[in-house]
Amino acid sequence: MVAKIIILILLFAIIASLGLAMVSMMRDKGRGTGMVKALTYRVAIWTILLLLIVAGLYTGIITPGNSLRVAATRSVN
Repeated sequence: MVAKIIILILLFAIIASLGLAMVSMMRDKGRGTGMVKALTYRVAIWTILLLLIVAGLYTGIITPGNSLRVAATRSVN
């Protein structure tokens, strides 16, 4: 449950970073470094999120839902 909350927080942080990049782009007319910094933060957050999901799946903290098993059995038949 904690892993899912952390994933949701990181997803909201990515959305907030995109919003900050848009505001910075509109305010500075693309001349400042605020947009680049916000997008750099977004890429860093995305990388951390990806690593946490992979580590969670590998260690068993996060388990895939039943939909993967259903899809696998349908493709075999």
